[in-house]
Amino acid sequence: MAALRYRRFLKLCEEWPVDESRGGRDLGAFLRQRVAQAFREGENTQVQDPESCDHMFDSLSRINSNFYREKGYRYNFQLFSKYPRIQDTSFTEVTAEEYRMVLATDSLKQMEEMKKGMWTRLKEKFNAKSPQDGAKD
Repeated sequence: MAALRYRRFLKLCEEWPVDESRGGRDLGAFLRQRVAQAFREGENTQVQDPESCDHMFDSLSRINSNFYREKGYRYNFQLFSKYPRIQDTSFTEVTAEEYRMVLATDSLKQMEEMKKGMWTRLKEKFNAKSPQDGAKD
């Protein structure tokens, strides 16, 4: 039974997208790391709490498949979204693609640089050691 759980989690990891632009802050990469930790022995790993493991898999699977947005419930043989969305934007009118661009690691580094004041940037510039200074030590 542990082998079945392990294979299910591996398949979920294959399906889960990894956003390389987030550099260490991506949910897909984190999921892969946690599965590797939880199933260190692969198919031979003994699961301590099978119910919790199955519940976690079901929850992650629903997130990955956009269950609550695209699927939901059936009524009279029709499929209705549990949480329908009128628009693909948030209250700020920003699209998901724009959020991805802003949350990319490069964009966050640029914003951090912009936050620094003029004096901080000048101090960093003049306090930086040149390669010649390091050779004298």
